[in-house]
Amino acid sequence: METKPSAPTQADPLESNEQLIETKVKDPEVASNEEPARETWDRKLDFMLSCIGYAVGLGNIWRFPYLCYRNGGGAFLVPYFIFLLICGMPLFFLELTFGQFGALGPVSIWKIAPLFKGVGFCMLIISFLVCVYYNVIIAYALHFMYNSCTSQLPWATCNSVYNTQFCRDPTTNLTDAPSWTNTTCGKGYGWFESVGTTTYNISTLNNTQATEFAEGAESITVNGSCVMYNASAQEYFSLGVLQISSGIDETGNMNYELLLALILAWVIVFICLFKGTKWSGKVVYFTATFPYLVLVTLLIVGVQQEGAWDGVKFYITPNITKLGEIRVWSDAAVQIFYSLGAAWGVLLNYSSLNKFNNNVYRDALTVSTINCCTSVLAGFVVFSVLGSLAFQTGRDIADVVDQGAGLAFVAYPAAVANLPGAPVWAFLFFFMLLNLGLDSQCFRTAFVRTLPPQMIGISTG
Repeated sequence: METKPSAPTQADPLESNEQLIETKVKDPEVASNEEPARETWDRKLDFMLSCIGYAVGLGNIWRFPYLCYRNGGGAFLVPYFIFLLICGMPLFFLELTFGQFGALGPVSIWKIAPLFKGVGFCMLIISFLVCVYYNVIIAYALHFMYNSCTSQLPWATCNSVYNTQFCRDPTTNLTDAPSWTNTTCGKGYGWFESVGTTTYNISTLNNTQATEFAEGAESITVNGSCVMYNASAQEYFSLGVLQISSGIDETGNMNYELLLALILAWVIVFICLFKGTKWSGKVVYFTATFPYLVLVTLLIVGVQQEGAWDGVKFYITPNITKLGEIRVWSDAAVQIFYSLGAAWGVLLNYSSLNKFNNNVYRDALTVSTINCCTSVLAGFVVFSVLGSLAFQTGRDIADVVDQGAGLAFVAYPAAVANLPGAPVWAFLFFFMLLNLGLDSQCFRTAFVRTLPPQMIGISTG
């Protein structure tokens, strides 16, 4: 008797998916015929330090301390850690998980939902734009490092050819208005006879002098006015380093010093990346850990200076009433996203090089916690030195506080210039900025490096 062959059974889709996942877990090195083999991290610590190096950047040093001061001191930590818990950590964990599971680049991974493939391209384009200007900041740090290798810091005095008459250093003699005017210029101001005119009511002046200068008149106009002094560090950065012209009609000359520094910055980035992930994963063993050594050292030196504790109190004293302002909460949310660097695609790209069963939950909690604690530590470092600067110059702490480039290249250098052994501390500070900037820059550049292959559908490591 003839037996009919049994009809082929249809494979269960659920069972097939389970087998695919099981295969990835058992052998994460297996790749499909369409995808080239992707390199992976040699050690778990390589990935951890790379994430820390990327997340902990210049924003932790030059943005968080200022935001904390402006938004109620210690009270700012309340919304900051709330947004860390409800937004920062979950998003950081989500991006790491997504990249590790897909094991694809930031464009190819959107095969999971082709409608959102444009998100991957947006990540690449934004990171490219950031890479362009971020290396300029690294060039500034290299310029300051080079000029710190001297016995006398160039921004500590007003003896350079580019300095103006408004420059002030510790040796500058303050000028006051004529005594008969009963005028006292405020802190940080001086009287300059060559700038403007000032009108006084005769009744407010010394009667004898008023009669002598303008008999019978109701007012008198004199040459001169109170003008704010420029810190020597401010003029060094604006006129010495940037060589800012008087206006758009004056283009100025080529700034060869910064050009060479920028070229050197790109060369350093190339050296860190030319051997791929395995090499950059080793570079971060130094670049991600050295800044903490410098921060702790600068904190120990800073708190020993006179006036330092006034700066620390200014930084952490809580103003609870600030919590009722919407700007405080918005600043905290923006700083969390800005600092952790989530949703830029870099974390997705680097987690895709992990083994499939890596404990990404532990990594996300560890990196985000270290990042935020670094911001708090940086605040103590910055304000201890700024408190000392305010004490030495006789100004209020609020007058010397700044953020961004103003803090990194003006306020803090001015403060460091007054420390014993100033060139050493200045060099260490800018070397720390160089390492912080290089970590973030290298990982963004490595991420942007995937752009051409991604555009033609090829996955890269």
